[in-house]
Amino acid sequence: MAYIRNIIIEDARIIFRNFSGKSSQCNPTGKRSFALVLTQDEADQFTKDGWNVKYLKPREPGDESTPYLNVNVKYSKDNPERDPDIYLVTGRKKTLMNEDTVGTLDYAEITNVDLVVTPYRWNMQGREGVAAYLKKMYVSIEEDFGGKYDFGDDDCE
Repeated sequence: MAYIRNIIIEDARIIFRNFSGKSSQCNPTGKRSFALVLTQDEADQFTKDGWNVKYLKPREPGDESTPYLNVNVKYSKDNPERDPDIYLVTGRKKTLMNEDTVGTLDYAEITNVDLVVTPYRWNMQGREGVAAYLKKMYVSIEEDFGGKYDFGDDDCE
């Protein structure tokens, strides 16, 4: 396989958010992930590059299927320097999230996402592919009162 570069997308659309790693019918406990919605051109290029692009079934007859890429969000106690940098952006303030706080993104009213996804080549029992892992992400969320009460400190008197 040829070299695969990182994916950088501004104003990304993400679905199937599970930053908390909660268990579900399709997800084992502790597996954090989300799906990155792609354009058809991106899907064609990423598939050609070896990424595992999937498609949502159309909601209505005659609609196009929607391509997406599952993205893993992995935190490691053994190798924390490889943890993703996920920043919550509110107004003019950004906060680095961690393994304990990132789960709040599951239900946040997201207004914008800029991200970098890095490839990981895998080969197991004769099968091979490319898995997607989140490297960096900036998430802007809907703010109540538009930062009116953000005084720049946490001390209230």
